[in-house]
Amino acid sequence: MGPGNDTQISEFLLLGFSERPELQPVIFGLFLSMYLITVLGNLLIILVVSSASHLHTPMYFFLANLSFVDICFTSTTVPKMLWNIQTQSKVITYEDCITQMNFFIIFSGLDIYLLAVMAYDRFVAICHPLHYMVIMNPRLCGRLVLVSWVTSVLHSLLQTSMVLRLSFCTGMEIPHFFCELNQMIQLACSDTFLNNLVMYFAAMLLAGGPLAGILYSYSKIVSTIIRISSAKGKYKAFSTCASHLLVVSLFFCTSLGVYLSSAATQSSQSSAVASAMYTVVTPMVNPFIYSLRNKDLNLALKRIIGV
Repeated sequence: MGPGNDTQISEFLLLGFSERPELQPVIFGLFLSMYLITVLGNLLIILVVSSASHLHTPMYFFLANLSFVDICFTSTTVPKMLWNIQTQSKVITYEDCITQMNFFIIFSGLDIYLLAVMAYDRFVAICHPLHYMVIMNPRLCGRLVLVSWVTSVLHSLLQTSMVLRLSFCTGMEIPHFFCELNQMIQLACSDTFLNNLVMYFAAMLLAGGPLAGILYSYSKIVSTIIRISSAKGKYKAFSTCASHLLVVSLFFCTSLGVYLSSAATQSSQSSAVASAMYTVVTPMVNPFIYSLRNKDLNLALKRIIGV
């Protein structure tokens, strides 16, 4: 597999967060800790949901899938960065870079689609509670997850095939801690107009569509909650979607901040730090958000650990 018709680029250099040697142990320790917390926290969510029979509902089925995707999402970038810091090497081969970019697009897309599916689940639960179990049947839940996977994989294959046609002549340094699609396109010395067109069109369609669905779902949820007469009923209805709303806000605000910061400044370090917010920090805090705000999950977790 070659990077282009005119070149034989075999590797890139990931510049990471900082060039200063004294900061490397700090960065290594920080990201190793966050990665371990992410993996353990999300594995615990999966274990709790799978072992507690009363959590075998659509909401927790989607939550377990989101936890699995978050583990994979973080694992596409952080281990390679930690390995490069430990070995004092910034090299990533062309094949590994393409593979990392491919899986990053898959799992970032899955995060977006699953958040949209979970918003639809909360919309049905609050706005159509009497028909919830009929609408959100196991077959529909499985199909929604399957469609999310298929769409993410097809989108990733499209973007990856577009990058494979590019030539890389000079500037093999990637000012980031992983091979990000936009950074790869900027490094190419061949014409990238079609790549940029496909990238931005796909972003508007495949990210803007789920975001619009989430906003529509929550507009209906809010209007339904307002019509509930009792304060206790309003609180109970809102509490069922508060955790998900917080996760959605955190993910989209941080990811949007990445592109706003990259557009406002050319600093590679600020872009890398902003990217770390939604690629590392958000998957790490998701288990805490759901477990702290969910009584059923808390009780099941206490049973497992024997409290």
